[in-house]
Amino acid sequence: MRGKCQNTFLACFILQLNLSSKVKYRNSGRVNSSLMVISTYNHHKIKKMTKLLFPTLFCLLLIFSCTQDEDLTQVNKTPSNSINKIMALGASRVEGARPDFESYRYELWKNLIEGGWTFDFVGTMSDEASYPAYQGNNFDIDHEGRGGWTSGQILDGIDQWLGLVGAPDIVLFSSPGGNDGLEGLSYEQAVSNVNAIIDIIQAVNPNVTIIIEQLAPAKSEVMSPQLTTFLKQMQKDVLTMANDQTSSTSKVIAVDMFTGFSDALLADDVHYNKEGAIFIADRYYNLLVTLLEN
Repeated sequence: MRGKCQNTFLACFILQLNLSSKVKYRNSGRVNSSLMVISTYNHHKIKKMTKLLFPTLFCLLLIFSCTQDEDLTQVNKTPSNSINKIMALGASRVEGARPDFESYRYELWKNLIEGGWTFDFVGTMSDEASYPAYQGNNFDIDHEGRGGWTSGQILDGIDQWLGLVGAPDIVLFSSPGGNDGLEGLSYEQAVSNVNAIIDIIQAVNPNVTIIIEQLAPAKSEVMSPQLTTFLKQMQKDVLTMANDQTSSTSKVIAVDMFTGFSDALLADDVHYNKEGAIFIADRYYNLLVTLLEN
């Protein structure tokens, strides 16, 4: 569930530490000489500064390019006129990162194609990974997943995203609060954020159906007592949120993604492999067929 630019940030941080230590070592052994010619001193000083500045500027360029690449996948898109506009909302379990790990979206898309449904995945983000065509159709790459994002970050962005793509008919709310738990953030704030996200979606479309996950766990070795408590409590509270947030025109439906889920369905500590993506997609599909317009 981590952001794609984090490895770049880490590499640059280590590089700067390396340079800093070298400078300190060299400075400690420097002896000033009254015989040094000023022009020679300036030449070496400029040369040393150039050696130090170049890696720094290079890192800044890498980081800028990385963040720009992420931003380029978010574009203004023409609002869909499909009778079944579906927004997959969440973090990296929605986004995916082939070939490292899978999103459930591709497997769900195949299920919907095979079922003969008319639908359109919507979102400001576009999946740039390679996916095989299925039954003569190209994968619908639109989604609203951002790796590493917490419930608070999603709350900050959801109103703008809905404004860009229009109101969805169905929202698939993946792993609510998952990254909050991984980062040790406040549980109470995560619940408040999730409720507020639902409020905003319903304000944009009072007839929306929101399917919210009772999220699947991380790998067993990652499930510390604190994280286990966080996720299990969220699984319970999602049922309460679904009941409390359902109105006469808008359904909020909890879907159990944790029963039967195991480490064998994970590509790493938290993300799905192909089998895991199929597991999640099937749970969504079995519910969607009861909700989609013909």
